[in-house]
Formats: sequence, structure tokens, C-alpha cells
Amino acid sequence: PPPAPLAAPPHGPLGEESGLRGAMGARVRLSSLLGLDQGAWQVTLDGEVLEWHKPPPPSSSRGEERFSVPTTEIIAVEETETDKKPSNSRKWRKMAKQHGFTVYYVKRKQLHCWRCKETTFWCIDEQLCNQWIQALKELLDSQTSRPKHLLVYINPFSGKKQGKRIYEQKVAPLFSLASISTEVVVTEYANHAKDNLSEVNLAKYDGVVCVGGDGMFSEVMHGLIGRTQKDSDIDQNDPTAPLVSCKTRIGIIPAGSTDCICYATVGINDPVTSALHIIVGDSQPLDVSSVHCNKTFLKYFVSLLGYGFYGDVLKDSEEKRWMGSVRYDFAGFKNFLSHHYYEGTVSFLPATHTGGSPKDGKSCKTKCCICRQSKRQLEQLQKFETNRHGHDGRDQWKVIRGKFLAINAANMSCACPRSPKGLSPSAHLADGCADLILVHKCSRFNFLRYLIRHTNEDDQFNFTFVEVYRIRKFHFRSQHLEDSDDIKDMQKKHFGQFCREHPACCCTFPSSTWNCDGETLESSAIEVEVHCQLINLFARGTESPSKYEESPSMLETPSFLGHLSSYSLQKLSNKKAPA
Repeated sequence: PPPAPLAAPPHGPLGEESGLRGAMGARVRLSSLLGLDQGAWQVTLDGEVLEWHKPPPPSSSRGEERFSVPTTEIIAVEETETDKKPSNSRKWRKMAKQHGFTVYYVKRKQLHCWRCKETTFWCIDEQLCNQWIQALKELLDSQTSRPKHLLVYINPFSGKKQGKRIYEQKVAPLFSLASISTEVVVTEYANHAKDNLSEVNLAKYDGVVCVGGDGMFSEVMHGLIGRTQKDSDIDQNDPTAPLVSCKTRIGIIPAGSTDCICYATVGINDPVTSALHIIVGDSQPLDVSSVHCNKTFLKYFVSLLGYGFYGDVLKDSEEKRWMGSVRYDFAGFKNFLSHHYYEGTVSFLPATHTGGSPKDGKSCKTKCCICRQSKRQLEQLQKFETNRHGHDGRDQWKVIRGKFLAINAANMSCACPRSPKGLSPSAHLADGCADLILVHKCSRFNFLRYLIRHTNEDDQFNFTFVEVYRIRKFHFRSQHLEDSDDIKDMQKKHFGQFCREHPACCCTFPSSTWNCDGETLESSAIEVEVHCQLINLFARGTESPSKYEESPSMLETPSFLGHLSSYSLQKLSNKKAPA
């Protein structure tokens, strides 16, 4: 039989100086010898870490087994029935009833991939067991960043049309375990979520969750930003208006085709990982860029605004949705062979407030210092510009005219499984900047070399025909808007169809289509401005290897009742989320 556990914490009874304190600012301390995996383990709880270790026997040469989890990554704690005794043990019948509690927590299966694990501790002292349960629950309740009530939008048509199944089977049971109540809306038409957010009482919710792809996220983002500006009497059609940041956080459960935004902010496209980030209350600020034309608001974007190659690929792929996901490869190959280029003028305001650059090789990670410093410096710069009566550094603007195969503005790295580094590997999530990438006209072979470098470790900006700048604002105007020559207009009118049917001629076209976060945008003249940390996500950015990650041999923590077995998973999935 297991050794008898201590009857009380060794540091004194509950309520004294060394006992439990519920406030997050005060030190929470509890330490006991508890049963685990048929043995006695020393379990310690303070304000930051729950730790349990088993000292080796004196005669053993092995080191002690030690496990720990940050208290911010504990999902839930529940009282557990532990009265199942082996029938072949006579001594068990003489022992008192066992009392136990189960701790559910985040376990890193691999880098960026999270899973829900459980460990059950037990003792014969019911009061001690209750003290542990109370201590852990009070500690969780004191973490005010954790959501209690969420509004969930599910797009049943995203990707492979698995959004509803993914939420019900993988996400809802975890929300129920964490005592998060939800209100679920299954969208029925385009912009359903956006329309709903314009009238719903947002004060009722601690966050909004979208289940779908990048398009679904864009719809929810537009709805939240639009609602916030409306409530603040901000005119979105005014390109100079300072936008008000959204207080409501957005969670993304990936269920689309690419899920670029989830990949860039979490590091993996995995519904369970994203759900756990929501549960623990992570918060990641995110820059948003606005697009205007002639003092009319067009769109917001958070990842990519692409003109030329990426816009043409999107437009062609949208016309061939019947082909499924292979349509992107087909459209990309077709437009690569077409090799269209576009003439125009790009003017931009360089970002002088940030300490990073597109070529410094410093990627954005959790608690990024560049993002924090850039935010403070940008606020000081904006105050300076306001004191100069709205002067925004017009004398600092740069102008580039030319023939472009692609013009890309990346608010983030735009990383995805196919391109792990993304279009701009050193772009940051919340520094108030975008990376403007200009790909000038070049040979097909050189353009292919450039595209291939998006899939490997080579420097994709190390070409003479590629320019990249870190910017705050930029304008673009297509050449055909500036050109009033009647002869050229006639040539475009009469020979345009011939050129389209014979792409090898490599002629310039009047204008391309913008790829705005995966949605087409038709405009030959635009104004773009980056708004620093306009929204917040339930995420923490891509993590570096954590000190809490154990080696593969230590991933499975010993447990009296075992880990989340198939039985407990089934039981968990049958639990209904609170209404």
C-alpha cells in the first residue's frame, strides 16, 4: 500500500502567515506529501508554479523525478473519486477512504503544439484535499485575464466544411472543462458575423471566437473594429482619423484552407492548441492596416496586401473554386507563365520609430521587446507630429516609379505550413509597421528563384530586383490612371484581348487586383496606414523553447489514475458546455 501522506501542510495551518492567500499579488504557498502513482510525492504550490517531485531512495543512483507547470497554464481542478481498491490487497481494506483531486494543465507535445493533460493527487485527509482544491481554484479565479463567457461564430463552409465538427468534438469539451460558457452562432451567409456584431451587446462577453479560416477572422475583425469606431463616433472613411483600439479579444480556431493568421500568431494550425490559448487567457496585440481610396474606406488587413502576382493568383483561384484547394497551385502556375507586370507609382513613409528592420533576421516571438519599444516610441512620435499641427513627415516620404511583378505589404511574417518563414520573416506583429516588398520586372527564371526562397532558409530579399522597406504608410497609383495619352488608351483597348490570349507577349496590363487577406479588392489607387496594436488576440505569439518543456522521455507524467484516457476523453466530450 502507498505510504501514509502528511495530515497537514508542513508550513503551518491554513490562514496563518505561511498559509494560503487568495490575492494574486500575495504569495500563495502550500506544500504537502501526497499520493501519486502508488508513491509519495512532495507537491508544492506558490504563486507561479505547481511542482511535484519524488526524491530517489538513498541506495538509488538515479536523480529525482521532478515535474512542474506554471499556474497560468493550469486549466481546471476537480475533486476526484479515488475509492477504487485492488481486490487482491488485504491491507487496502483496512485503510481509510482516499480523497483526491485532479489537475488539468497545458502540456507541450512539441514546440507550439499544446495538449490538455491531467494528474491526480490523493491523500487520506479530506481537509487537506479540500485545502488544495480551494487553493488552486482561488488561484485560477484570481487570474482575471481568463474568459468566462464567449461569443462563438462558426463558419460551416470554411475549408473542408469541418468547422462545426471541429468545434463540437475538440473545442467545446475543453471550454466546458474550464467552466467557460458560450453562445454559439453558426453563420448562414456572407458577413453574417459582421452584421451580428454591429448590434450584439459586447459587454456580455469576455471575447469573440471565430471557427473557420482567414476569411472568417477578417469578417469578425471588421465587425469588431467597425462597432468600436461607431461607438466612439469615429468616421472610418476619414483616412486621417485616429482609430480606437478594440477591447474585446478575438480567438481563432483554425478550420480553413490556409489559416495564415493563426499560424503566424500561435505557431501552428491546431484547434486544441488555439482553444487552450483562449482558456488560459493569453493576449497578443496585433497591428491592423486600413485601406482607403478617395477618402472612402475599403478594407482592413492584418497579414498581406498583395498587388500583381498574388492578386492575380487570388482572382484566378476564386473563379475556379470548384477545383478545391488545388486551384491555388493551378492559378499560381498559370500566372507565373503569364509573367504580367504593372506600371505604377509607390510612395511611402519609412518607419523611423522601430528598432528592427526587414533584413535583421530577428523574428517576432512571445513578449517581443521590439514590439514593446516600438509602441512607446511611436506614441512619442505621434505626439510630436500632433504638436506640429498634424504634420506627418511629408518631407520624409519616398517615391518609387517602375514596372512591378508584385507589390506586397506584410503586416506579419505571413508564415504558413507551405512557407514556414513567410513573405517577410522579420516582420513583427505589433510594432506599428508593415514591410513593403517591391518586386521589379525581371526574367521568369529570376522570379522563380525568388518564389522558391519562400520555402527554404535562403534570403529572399537578396536580389537586385527586390526592394524591401519598413513603413508606416504607403500610397499606390497605377500608371493607367496617370496616363491620359489617347494613343496608349487605344492600344490598351484594341490589343488588350490579344495580349490576354497570348500571355507570352509579356505586355503590361492597365491594373491588377489586390489580394487583401485572401479577399479580392479592385482599386487602382489606394492609401494604406498601419494602426499600431488596434486589436488583441487570444494568443501569445510564437514561443521559443520553454523552460517548462521536458525531454520526450519525460512528456508522460506519472498519475494515479493515468492521463486523459480514451474513457475520460469520451466522458469529457459528453459534457455539455454551460449555457
